[in-house]
Amino acid sequence: MRAITYSEFGTPDVLTLTDLPEPRPGPDSVVVEMRAAGINPVDWKARQGFLEGLIDTVFPAVPGWDIAGVVAKVGADAPEFEVGDEVYGYARKDVLGGGTLAERVAVPVRALAHKPQTASFEQAAAVPLVGLTALRSVRRSHVGEGDRVLIHNGSGGAGGFAIQLARLAGATVVATASERNHEYLRTLGATPITYGDGLAERALAATPEGFDVVLDFAGDGSLDASEPAMREGARVVSVADGRGARRLGGVVVWVRPDAPGLVELAELIDAGSLTVDVARTYALEDAADAYRELEAGHVRGKLVITP
Repeated sequence: MRAITYSEFGTPDVLTLTDLPEPRPGPDSVVVEMRAAGINPVDWKARQGFLEGLIDTVFPAVPGWDIAGVVAKVGADAPEFEVGDEVYGYARKDVLGGGTLAERVAVPVRALAHKPQTASFEQAAAVPLVGLTALRSVRRSHVGEGDRVLIHNGSGGAGGFAIQLARLAGATVVATASERNHEYLRTLGATPITYGDGLAERALAATPEGFDVVLDFAGDGSLDASEPAMREGARVVSVADGRGARRLGGVVVWVRPDAPGLVELAELIDAGSLTVDVARTYALEDAADAYRELEAGHVRGKLVITP
């Protein structure tokens, strides 16, 4: 079985195309034949060793947590799925090692749901981590009707879904992005502003009343910069700045495998309420190039690997 692996921490140069043994499903798992796998910034941060002390790494490690594919084998007690089912999932495990950049992957059923019927495998693979991150962030901040929401990095994967979910909840949304992505934010229903110096002033110019909720998918001081635009008691969620979020009375979100959440996202996609933005696809053997593009920044939406 072909897979991308790394046996030491480092740059994309440590990634190699390797032949690995076929995976076997545990009692509550299935083996998924990968048709597409989304990649995320956390993948390269893990590969560079930045998650050491948080999650153990088992070498040779296969990167990737997002998958869409077809069930090839079913474990002894996995009645949720049958061979041939089209599924997608956020396949993070308790250790870094058996990731999704492989032709076949063993995935616990708690991390899987049936694929959205109207989405391609590539689109489905672009959803799990960022979609569940956005869903959890919107829920943890209790976004509701009439709220004014500021979203940092609105053109990224999680930010794009968060804009759409907040709008579905009845909120008004302002989101940060580079100017070249402003029209894209408008198509999602957000008022765009640029990040950088003067951010709070631009945010208040867009929403003079200030913001009830701030969702930070960027880090790099975004919460500090936007604090003057927050209303008293603003609800703050960050995936990248725990110190800043806690200082402001907010919370940190670390996305979890969540089968019911995947079902909800699939229903919204099939209803036409959520759109999925795939920036580009790469073949499995070109995964290192995909990560180089991802690490360079400025990717709108998601990059996806196909076998």
